[in-house]
Amino acid sequence: MSQAGQSCQRPGCDGSYEDMGGGELYCGTCGLAPVVAAAGAMVASKPTGITSGGKGSAGGGGSGSGRSARSSRTSSQSSRSRRSVSGRLSRSLSGRSTGRSVSVRSSGSTAGSSGRARLGVGLVTVPQVPRPDPRAMVLENPEVPERKRFCSRSDCGAPVGRSRGDRPGRTEGFCTKCGHPYSFVPKLAAGDIVHGQYEVVGCLAHGGLGWVYLAVDRAVSDRWVVLKGLLDTGDQDAMAAAISERRFLAEIEHANIVRIYNFVEHLDQRTGSLDGYIVMEYVGGKSLKEIANARRTPDGRRDPLPVEQACAYGIEALEALGHLHSRNLLYCDFKVDNAIQTEDQLKLIDMGAVRRLDDDESAIYGTVGYQAPEVADVGPSVASDLYTVGRTLAVLTFDFQGYTTAYADSLPDPDTIEVFRAYESFYRLLVRATDPDPARRFASAQEMAEQLTGVLREVVSLQTGRARPALSPLFGPETRVTDTELVPLLDGDASRLGARRARGSAGRPGGGAAVGPGLVKPVDAPAAALALPVPHVDPADPDAGFLAGLLASAPGELVTALAAAPTPSVETRLRLVRARLEQGDVPAALTELDELEDERPDDWRVVWYRGVAALVTADHEGAALAFDAIYDAFPGEPAPKLALGLCAELLGQLDNAAEYYRLVWSTDPSYVSAAFGLARVQLAAGDRRGAVRTLESVPESSIHCTAARVAAVRARLRQRTAAAGDVPFVEDLTAAAAQVEALDAFGLDPARRERLAAEVLGSALDWILSGGQGTGRQPLLGSDLDERGLRFGLERSYRTLARLATGGEERIELVERANRYRPRTWV
Repeated sequence: MSQAGQSCQRPGCDGSYEDMGGGELYCGTCGLAPVVAAAGAMVASKPTGITSGGKGSAGGGGSGSGRSARSSRTSSQSSRSRRSVSGRLSRSLSGRSTGRSVSVRSSGSTAGSSGRARLGVGLVTVPQVPRPDPRAMVLENPEVPERKRFCSRSDCGAPVGRSRGDRPGRTEGFCTKCGHPYSFVPKLAAGDIVHGQYEVVGCLAHGGLGWVYLAVDRAVSDRWVVLKGLLDTGDQDAMAAAISERRFLAEIEHANIVRIYNFVEHLDQRTGSLDGYIVMEYVGGKSLKEIANARRTPDGRRDPLPVEQACAYGIEALEALGHLHSRNLLYCDFKVDNAIQTEDQLKLIDMGAVRRLDDDESAIYGTVGYQAPEVADVGPSVASDLYTVGRTLAVLTFDFQGYTTAYADSLPDPDTIEVFRAYESFYRLLVRATDPDPARRFASAQEMAEQLTGVLREVVSLQTGRARPALSPLFGPETRVTDTELVPLLDGDASRLGARRARGSAGRPGGGAAVGPGLVKPVDAPAAALALPVPHVDPADPDAGFLAGLLASAPGELVTALAAAPTPSVETRLRLVRARLEQGDVPAALTELDELEDERPDDWRVVWYRGVAALVTADHEGAALAFDAIYDAFPGEPAPKLALGLCAELLGQLDNAAEYYRLVWSTDPSYVSAAFGLARVQLAAGDRRGAVRTLESVPESSIHCTAARVAAVRARLRQRTAAAGDVPFVEDLTAAAAQVEALDAFGLDPARRERLAAEVLGSALDWILSGGQGTGRQPLLGSDLDERGLRFGLERSYRTLARLATGGEERIELVERANRYRPRTWV
């Protein structure tokens, strides 16, 4: 029997039920369905407390009304587009980094400081957002659109207040699914005085717990403040308990976190309820959501934020989260809605979801698409907070379609995302930050900020062409640079063809050879592996002081000294592995490394030395896997990229090797081995000019500058003949000669300088004798660029070398060579 027209069963309601079509009955006054039809829905259940909506803002745009969403996930839903190569780096991968407290900021402030923010950390300039007039932010007609009206009960979230036919939706009533009351009407009006102190100006935005109001604090210099509903309940005892519990928020002081001033109660004259409000600092500006949405392409599509700007925001957010974590607090709901940029500062504005680290009772707030998958089952953690930062960076930097659905807990294929293709390190950072296993994410906000800052340095360096080096928190500098002699001497003499011509030979058969692998001197893999940067010694290790005095010892002496260490600590055992590798005792080194790996499979330094040992033993693929795992773990570090470049070069993957070497060299010119590696790869690939540019980019401040200039000269000269149509060789000859003369200022010893000059003159003679055309009026190291002038120049160089020779046989050889080159004369 239809109940249409019958009186509402809810006590105190004088309405009647109406048929809305399809047999659905709802009260026309309170909006509640009949008890018979909704009994199952009205049975009270324990709320999950996990909501997907925002909870308002502290000025400048707010988030929409929240919908509840239980975040249960299956293993198939947690599949990743990419996982770490090494499954060994799992539980405490980064927990034992160096033990040092390294500041996120370059200014030296620690994670717990509250110093003034510097958006961009000096690496990038983020467009400022002017601070608006607070009164201009007040809404003239505070209404919540029907599409954003949902039940605020955490385990419901059903649509409420929706229109039916020509009848507009109700702004107040009861949820037809669970009976929970709702109201989208502001409780405070302009001119209301709250707590005898705060004069309401108007509404700023609507959040999950109601309207957010702008007010003036009449008791404290008429400062602007924000009033936000504290608890969505009419239970005064529960509200008082909530106020008492959340007073810890007032103790939080940080430049990147909105300031909480007070918690107050206010009697609603209309309903008679005593409502609780949190009084916060007013932060004028724009939320990251507003900043992102304001960027549009000419066709109206969203234009993602530049990756460097998003990284700058992420670093600031991590500084704030790190401060909360240091006080055993979790933020829980970081997203684009909950951070506002005002001028050159970023602030977290919504503290409604903050909870204590050991809190297992209070409701958990989060947002689908940002919340970590494990939160629904095991609750929030430091790792889940870092997850939200990774997801926010993804939302900001590309058009992340489906981030709340198909990719709710995964990332798209990197080949389909432009920013991932352009910046592999940024992609790897997001992969680790959003790993489905919380133990595989970054260990702390500080560590993630350090790596994100490293990624930002790399991005800015690539974009501007200007290196942005910095001290690594994990690795020391290069111990040495190997393989600086890129181009081998031909038969021990750069002027082999000239010598043959001097003896009347028929010349070089078949013309000149193309640039290729034969031009480049093979890499000494074991020496290069042992020259890679060394992980810092953990200062907390009991043998840290003991090891500090052994850094300069020879390998044999080190092995003996390490055996007498006060305690066999992890650091002494790692140093012993390296010492045995340097000594050439590879079996003993591998035995020690195997024991360490069994005991500490999650220690990243063990994995690093596994890669070094693999290079020494010619297991290039195994080395690549180990170093790739380190790159996954620390995407902002140059050292693993340098090691991967070496592995790729040894495996013949020239494109990959060039990319890794270029990343390192573009970011930090102190890694000079990256420049030599890149030049080697460029020469092997036929890019002679690129190799010369790379070698000549080694700064004069580097102790390897002379070696790089010498290598550049030789790279210009090798395998160049007129028969191969190598017309630009004259330009390279001139440039090489000028470089030889310039090397005098770098302290090049006279013998090396004269040998290099002989190589230049000999190569020029080769070119002339193979058909090249020069002009006698164009001097080359004081010699005319023709056969006669070059022979005189070579004679002069070899006679100079003979005078500098230390042995008699060598002196005789050089004099005979000078006589062979001397052209025939009448005298």
